[in-house]
This record gives sequence, C-alpha cells and structure tokens, in this order.
Amino acid sequence: MLGSVPEPEDLFVGRAAERDRLVPALTAHRLTTLTGLGGVGKTRLASHTLWSLPDAEAEALGELCWADLGALPDERRLVETVADAVGFADHTHGRPTEALCGWLSDRRILLVLDSCEHLVAACRELLGELLTACPHLTVLVTSRQRLDLPVETVIEVGPLPHDGDATALFIDRAVAVAPALRVRTAQQDEDAGEICRLLDGVPLALELAAAQVMHHPLKELRSRLQAQEPTLTAVRPVWPRRHRSLRTAMGWSHELCDPLERLLWARLSVFRDTFDEDAARSVCSGGPMSAEAVGTALRGLTVKSVVSRRPDGRFRLLGSVRDYGWMWLGELGQRETLQNRHAAHFLALARAADAGWLGQDQATWYRTIGEAHTDLCAALDHLVDTEPRRAVELAGLVGFFWSCCGHLREARAYLTRALPLAPSHTPERAKAQWALGVAALLQGDHRTAKDIGRRCARDAARSDDAEGRVAAAYLLGITHLLGGRADEAHIVAVDALRQAPASPFASPSVLRCHLVEVFALTGLGRLPEAARKAASLRAGCVARDERWTRAYTDYQLALIALLQGEPERASEHARAMLAGKRGLGDSFGVALGMDLLAAAAAARGQGETAALLSGAGESCWRSVGHTQRGMPELREVRETCWRTARATAGEEVFERAFQRGMEAEPGAVVALAVDGSLSSGV
Repeated sequence: MLGSVPEPEDLFVGRAAERDRLVPALTAHRLTTLTGLGGVGKTRLASHTLWSLPDAEAEALGELCWADLGALPDERRLVETVADAVGFADHTHGRPTEALCGWLSDRRILLVLDSCEHLVAACRELLGELLTACPHLTVLVTSRQRLDLPVETVIEVGPLPHDGDATALFIDRAVAVAPALRVRTAQQDEDAGEICRLLDGVPLALELAAAQVMHHPLKELRSRLQAQEPTLTAVRPVWPRRHRSLRTAMGWSHELCDPLERLLWARLSVFRDTFDEDAARSVCSGGPMSAEAVGTALRGLTVKSVVSRRPDGRFRLLGSVRDYGWMWLGELGQRETLQNRHAAHFLALARAADAGWLGQDQATWYRTIGEAHTDLCAALDHLVDTEPRRAVELAGLVGFFWSCCGHLREARAYLTRALPLAPSHTPERAKAQWALGVAALLQGDHRTAKDIGRRCARDAARSDDAEGRVAAAYLLGITHLLGGRADEAHIVAVDALRQAPASPFASPSVLRCHLVEVFALTGLGRLPEAARKAASLRAGCVARDERWTRAYTDYQLALIALLQGEPERASEHARAMLAGKRGLGDSFGVALGMDLLAAAAAARGQGETAALLSGAGESCWRSVGHTQRGMPELREVRETCWRTARATAGEEVFERAFQRGMEAEPGAVVALAVDGSLSSGV
C-alpha cells in the first residue's frame, strides 16, 4: 500500500535512467540514497517511482511509509516523526529507538526519509540501529549529501538535459499558465531552450521560470536572465554553477513578484508545515500588508509556483523556497516579530481547541491540532526560549490532545521541559502538570502518574481550585483503576463530584470524573448502576456530538453487556466505540475496542472471526508499544474470548485466523469491524 507517499499532481518529465536504476536498487539493497542539489527533483523522483511500481513489485517491498523530515528544524523529533510515518503511536516510556525497533522488527516496510540533508548525522545513527534490528526493513533516502553508511548505495540525481527533458518540462508548466504557448513560433522555442540552458536544467528553477510566462513573454524572460546571471552568480562564486542557477531563478522570481508578494513570501517562511489562508492572514498581516492583501498575495504566489496548494486546500512552501524566504525575512529584520506572531497564533488555536473540547466540533479540533502538529512544536520551541509562562500554557493545552492521539513522547518531553520554567500556583502550571500526569499514565508509568495526581490534588486544595480538584480526581481515579483498585477510584471520584456542579457537562474535567465513576462501578461489579450511568452520559454526549467520552461510555456498555451475557448488544457498542476512537486517531482506544469486539464474536459462537479480530487487536496493541492493557476486569473477558474461540473454531483454524489478523493492515480490519462486515463470520 502507498500509505502517505505524496501522489504526483502533474506531469512527470524525464528521469528514465534514474528510475531504471532506482527500482532494482530498492529490491537489491537495504539502503538507497538519492542525492543532488536542492530543487533537482529527488522527492518527485522518489514519489513518482513508488506510485508507478507494478503491484507485484510494490507488494514485494512491503508497506510504503513516507517521513517528511524537511519540516524538522533539528534532530529532536526525528524518531517520533519516523514512528508516526510507520504507524507506531509509541505509548512506552523507555528508549524511543528501542521501542521503534520492536515495532519494526518483523514488519516488511519500505521507509522513505525525505529531505535528510540537515539531519545527516542523526539519520545515520538512527538507520544504523533500525537496519541492524529490523531485517525486513528497506530504506530510501533523499538528501543533498549521502549518509556514508556501509550498506548505502547512492544514485545521483542531476539536472535535466537542457536540450531535451528540461525544455519539455518548462513548456509543459508554461502551457499550464499560458495556454497560447501550445502553438509556438521557432523564436519562442529558441527562447525556451535558452532559458533552460541558462537555468542548467534544474527542475525547480524551470518551474519558477515557467510560472512567470503568464505575465512576461519568453523573450523578455530570456533577456532578464541573460542580464541578471553575471551579477547574481557573482554573489557566491564558490557555489557550483547548477546551485547558482537555482539561486538565480529564486532571485529572479522574487524580483518579478509584486512588493507585497515578496513580503508575504518572506513572512510565510515562518511556517514549518502546511497552513491555510486564515493562518496566513493571522500570522503574516501587519504593516503595509492588510489581512485582505494576504489573500491576494497568496493567490499570486500560488500562480507563480512559489507556494504550492494541496488538494485539501492547504498551502505549503517547498524547502528550498522556504529557505530563500527565511533569508529575506532576516534581511528585513522581521524574524523575531514573525516568530512571536506565529507562536501567538498557535497558542490562540490551542485555546480555541481546548474551549471547544466539549462541543460539537470536538472531532474537528482533534484533526486541526493534528494538522498543526509541526507548527505547534515550533511555537513551543520559540516560547520556551522567549516566554516560558506561555510555553507552559501551550504545552498544557495541547498535552491532552497529543496524549489521546499518540504523541505521548512529545507531550511528556515538552511538558517536562516547560514546567520548571513556570511560576508556581498558576492555572497554566496546574493544567500542564495534570497533562504531564495523563501522559505518564498512558505510557504505563503509573507511579509517576500517581505522584503527579496527588500533587495536583494538593495544589487544587491549597488554591481552592474546583476545576483542579475534579481534574486531579480523574487522574488519580484512572491510576487506581489500572492498578485494580476500583474501590479507591470510586471514593476519589464520588468525593470530587460532591463539590462539583450537578451537570456532568459543566466542564471537561467534571465529565471525565463522571466517567471514572462509571468505570469504578463496573470494576466493583455494580453493573446495572454502571449501565444506567453510562447510558445517561452517552445520551448527553450524543446530544452535544461529543466523541471522546461517548466512545468510552460505549466501551463500558460493551463490557457490561459481555459480563451480563448479551454479546449482540456488546458487539453494537464495541463497533460504536471503534468508530469514535478511529475518528479521533486514538490508537490506544482502538486496541481496547478490538478486544471487546473479538470477545463479543466469541460469545456469539463465531470462533474464527474472534480469532481474526484478536490477531488484529494484538497488532493494534503492538502499534502502541504494549501488550494488551486495560482495566483488570478486561483480562477475564480476553481469556474467556480465547478459550471460547479456540473451542468453537478448533485450534488449527484459530491459529490460522489469528495469524491472518496479525498480518493484516490494522486500519483495514478496523474499518471492516466498524461497518459490521466481520459480524457474520470470516
């Protein structure tokens, strides 16, 4: 499967020789590196080659996973970015590379690390470990320099021949903005060929030049290039000529932009990843550029190929283009100003997401925070150095979102880094401390979570913080539940709720504390009471379109139904839970739901289906770095499931189906489980 490999959006020209070398290299070597200067087309060659692979060759390479490293400013988030690319939502708290190796150890994967040139040493170290520990892993790297690993084979990607493929590429892109060039004079063909020669066949330079044809005739562009080349290339005489050509094309494109387009180009370079027009207006307006002018300039830069627009409507600067804009932002003396505005924008975004957690847009906020992940990290890095109190606030606001969506390591790392910098006894610090406890708990570090929960409770009592009290009760309650102490969890939750508002939906913390009470009642065997309370909470969630808590009420209702001998009802609620957790990107919740659905299938006499779901569930658990976890009462449900399924299907059929589930792509099995396709057998 192609996974996250970027799909080519326009005509791919040339590179037949490189593709002919690349495909056999991927099957013959563990590590292949495409090298060449920025803008020469390494990324596009990699993505086009993978998309054009015949099915048999693609299947032999295994699952295709793409990690874009160009947005990383340094190596601190390298392992987490690679883990995201291969579908590993690391919930462990040991050494991250070891956990990643464990996930990849028996998987057949082709991993692409795109744009590694600024992380060569870190990538060399990481791949040294991965390739040693993971025998079925193959890696394709794009970088301006090789990694110099013993197993590496290198394919150099040079400029396109200016009298052939370069001209074809230039004409194709020019016709897209100036359709009249489909029919050309001999002079126009000569001008196009000379432009390609002057730009040394560098694809990015050619595309930037072609975008100018909308407003400037070929002859004028040729004359400008001929006039500018000696001056521009003299600036950095130590560069190879082909590097100077890209620099020349950038400078030329920059000069042909309107003044406000140039200013926006520079200001957009503060974004590390994709952005939408609202974000561009928020961060980049000011001074001579009004919010309305941002939209106009953004459209102009998109037409000129300076900014690329994705099918989902979001925008992005290519790495080389962003670097050029960042250089100009420095020349303008506006880097710090834009970084402050960037951080302020993403702090406001996190505040809005937190405020909207209980509302009907909860799932949308999860997606929004996910899309903004790289820029939220950049904002945190900036605030830690410049405004520590705001850094603590931002880390606390996104910490719970990240913990629910599998970014546990980053949540814990940023919270641990920011908390010592914050003043004591502030609301921002209290929220961040609580979020750190949640992250530690989900990583399986129960002792740390319990210590933090007690600290949160003491701080809330000292400051008479009602919201803090119920938040601490949730953290302590879940810690007690995971340790098999349902009675203590019940006492903590009920005591906190006595002092809380009557409505469970008064705040997120109150709602989560009510959820702890439901879990505790189930653990205590008070099933009718737990079912009534879970159903009431679920109805309130449905009315508000709240997804996170609703999914866990479905989890409880499924578990209660199983314990009461009602597998049909359990199956219905387990599928609903899976749908909710899949929509939020909660891998831990998905793993829990798969266990319940398997148990329901076993209880309905569908042994082979139960085995398949159990195998897929085991794969889901491995994708978070743990064996099966959850509340103690779930252990007996799992054991009963396996016993019943083996007895129903027979040992041989069970093992075969379990293995099929283990080897299947987890997302595909979850999708089938959610829509009920597996409900009537395999």
